[in-house]
Amino acid sequence: MRWVYRLALTLAVIAPLHAPAFAAEPEAPAVLIGATEAIRIAIQNRLSAKFTAASNARKSEQGALVEFYSAPEHHLLWVDDKELTDRGKMVMAEIAKADDYGLRASDYALPKPDTFDASDPKATDWLADAEIKISFAVLGYANDARGGRINPSRLSENLDPSLALPNPSEVIESIAFRSDPAAYLRSFQPDQPQFEALRQKLLELRGGNPKSADDKSAVIIPDGPMLKMGMQHEQVVLLRKRLDVPANSHAEENTFDAALVEVVERFQDAHGVLPDGMVGPGMRRLLNGRQKTSVAGGSAKIRAILVNMERWRWLPHDLGPYYVTVNIPEFTLRVVADSKTVHTTRVVVGKPDKQTPVFSDEMQEIVFNPFWNVPTSIKVEEIRPYLREEAAWFFGGGGWNAGCSSVTICASNISAVMSIPAPSTGTRWTSAISRSTSRPDLTTCSATSNSCFPTSTTSTCTPQKFLFAQPVRAESHGCMRVQNPEQLALILLRHDQGWNEARFASAISDGYDSHVALRQRITVYITYFTLKVNEDGSTSNYGDIYGHDARMAAALGL
Repeated sequence: MRWVYRLALTLAVIAPLHAPAFAAEPEAPAVLIGATEAIRIAIQNRLSAKFTAASNARKSEQGALVEFYSAPEHHLLWVDDKELTDRGKMVMAEIAKADDYGLRASDYALPKPDTFDASDPKATDWLADAEIKISFAVLGYANDARGGRINPSRLSENLDPSLALPNPSEVIESIAFRSDPAAYLRSFQPDQPQFEALRQKLLELRGGNPKSADDKSAVIIPDGPMLKMGMQHEQVVLLRKRLDVPANSHAEENTFDAALVEVVERFQDAHGVLPDGMVGPGMRRLLNGRQKTSVAGGSAKIRAILVNMERWRWLPHDLGPYYVTVNIPEFTLRVVADSKTVHTTRVVVGKPDKQTPVFSDEMQEIVFNPFWNVPTSIKVEEIRPYLREEAAWFFGGGGWNAGCSSVTICASNISAVMSIPAPSTGTRWTSAISRSTSRPDLTTCSATSNSCFPTSTTSTCTPQKFLFAQPVRAESHGCMRVQNPEQLALILLRHDQGWNEARFASAISDGYDSHVALRQRITVYITYFTLKVNEDGSTSNYGDIYGHDARMAAALGL
């Protein structure tokens, strides 16, 4: 039996070498696990406990994390059994720069590295909490970067963009094997030149030095304690790098010495801040290029930039090789091929009380000389009062109002031009409308020169051509009327089917309601940008005709 006691003694000696050791379950036998597994178990317990209290908006994220961390083959992403890993620090540094991209870094709860003590009995709990916080921050950042900060349709029924929000499970599983998790996070930001131009203008107005998204030399000073003369802290190394103040020796890199104080004071004085030589929250924002500007009117412009950056998140990363876009506040339509604008024209959009909606859809066909039914609301509210003079409607007197010779209408969200000839007698139309004011039977056809471009809402020509000369062209019932629609139709059909001018002229003369199906659908983006950055760095501003800027600013807390 000696070998039995020898084995027992050996186990008793070996076991402490693996400390700290934990039971896999509270009531499990003496089954020993390592520190890393203990962190995983703590993570699982915390996620399960929080799941019942999670809001509906976060349940999908929490569900993704529960599933990820319950899989044995998945390793911890941001911590090991001793500390935050380099990957964890890299992701935290990227999220700390969220303000530079029009987001808000304070929206993402991150661990504070300076509060970690490896010798603390609760070190395992701290690491588990840190892993969870960073993972939640990653999912929240990815969602917000792709347009998930607000629900546009809740602000207005006329804001209905097609959002493409990321799947939380795909995000966490993808970032797990990325060699550069920070770059992966950045990839969720809009990949459009105008978004980057707005970002650079934002940095400029906030007083920071514009940096490219791939500039890995950018130094960010994360949240932490007040840094001041004589203090030793790991962030002092970052501060030295940010202000280009080398230490006398490697041992003094984390010491806040007199030379560093002097440079900090000069930096503060140059930026209009009290030169106290200390680095607190405000100074960190200043160093990171995210402080509030003191320039007159700067706050309003920053707010406008942030709102318009948010709208870029409503559009897909890839707009496609060929598409049509309308910017409502600019009253302008563009055809874009291979990222270059090949056609620009003016449009008339909806009045403030009959707004053109913001949405994306695909153009399927072009219709020449279409027939349309007049919508009931327009028949009753607008056509009927003008068909007869003044109050004679109800008393059978009066004659026809010949001034109503043409009306622009929207039918089933598709616009057309309707010509209404003044009839010789009022018998047929009078009886039709007076017989059923809720559903009058009035059918008309468009002028032969009209071209319609159906999507969910469409474009058309208009007899009120003087409207195109006006600087503010919000005059329709919600439809978009295009100046010189024949040019637009020819450009689209030349691209899609190789049409020439003769073929196009033949289509117009072929008769009424001629449908030409597109071989490849063309995406149409109806947008609402009130500010853009021009090539020379100047900005162009457009009126907030529908009040969407104010709604979005309030929802974003700007």
